[in-house]
Amino acid sequence: MPFGRAHAAAATLAEPMDRAGTRMELDAEWRTRAAAAQEEAIPSGRVAVSAPAPFGVGGLGRHLAEIVRALERRGAHVSYVCESSGAPGATADGETDARELTRSRTLAAALAPLTRLSPPARMWAAITEFDRRAARVLREDARAGFEHLIAFNGAALDLFRGAGAPGGDGPSLRLVSATAHIRTVISMHKLAYRQYPLERSWAPLLSARTLGEYARAHVIYVSSERVRESFLAEGFAEERLVHFPLTPDPRYARARDPRHAAGHAAHHTRTADVFEIVYVGGLSVVKGVPLLIDAVAQLPHEDLRLVLVGGWGTRGMRRFIERARARDGRVTVALGDPHLRLQTASLYVHPSYDDGFGYAPAEALAAGVPVIATESTGMKDLIVPHGNGALIAGGDVRALAEAIDAAYRGELLRG
Repeated sequence: MPFGRAHAAAATLAEPMDRAGTRMELDAEWRTRAAAAQEEAIPSGRVAVSAPAPFGVGGLGRHLAEIVRALERRGAHVSYVCESSGAPGATADGETDARELTRSRTLAAALAPLTRLSPPARMWAAITEFDRRAARVLREDARAGFEHLIAFNGAALDLFRGAGAPGGDGPSLRLVSATAHIRTVISMHKLAYRQYPLERSWAPLLSARTLGEYARAHVIYVSSERVRESFLAEGFAEERLVHFPLTPDPRYARARDPRHAAGHAAHHTRTADVFEIVYVGGLSVVKGVPLLIDAVAQLPHEDLRLVLVGGWGTRGMRRFIERARARDGRVTVALGDPHLRLQTASLYVHPSYDDGFGYAPAEALAAGVPVIATESTGMKDLIVPHGNGALIAGGDVRALAEAIDAAYRGELLRG
């Protein structure tokens, strides 16, 4: 059974064709099945959850929110610890005990040089500091008698150590692996930075911590077949791997003709003669942004536009994108609500070298936009080739350019 004990409720999620056998619809029925699978995957009772991200913000924050809300639906008594967003935002319901940890000014000052010189080192320091503080907060709450402890990979080692030795008394330790196995991540990052040596990988810095978390966890939650396969390849027992599916925000819903973006001609009837490719997320090497820019550069179509919705985190990426924009006026960088961009998008491209899931491409699919994604992401679970998009090998610029060109010519989907 592909997803261990949660497979029964989640089986249909791995069957992405509709009755016509051509397109997967991330509709209300699909969401109902996903919610049922989430509830089966998580425990009831008294549960503590920890995540190094603001509740509902970004990929990790939204992952946290889906876990907490599934626990609430299950009737669990939930306490969670997360980073503070610094602004009012989404929260769990009133019966859930929430603790937001604001980073200290002393730490922020200490990390400032790392921000300029080594973003991976900054990330490592921030995550390990969060783990220490979250462990301290939850130890103070230990009188509540938590039966289960759920924490995210990379930021769970101190929490797990404080909870007791593996196999001993204490809460069950449940690790959320938001990424593939760390060795898989390191391998894919090596490929990315070999092709585009603009940044450095965070993965080696978190490797030892993450391997220690794997060893202590009783259960490892995986969000996609991609993540599950990476753990099985490393010799993990299937019964330790539990599928917790993730879902796009409900506001991303198909509200247009399914033929809307099936081809170039259809697109030209509804916009100002532009074939718009959208990418949403961090503008980084491992997300495949330089690869996407280079793929678009190989295509001669003057009415093609690439819109990158997001921001860069390093000078290397900023310089790469600025040079690309100077060479090719079809490339733009934008901020704002991705939902609005998807209303006029002809195509969404997710060229990441490695992703456990991928909220942004899932939301594009939910909105009815065809998606090209790499096989090294969780989109393998949701994309039906020629039905709602295409899958290509990660790091293959020629394959990406050919897939985009097929979409431009109206040949990506069956129609």
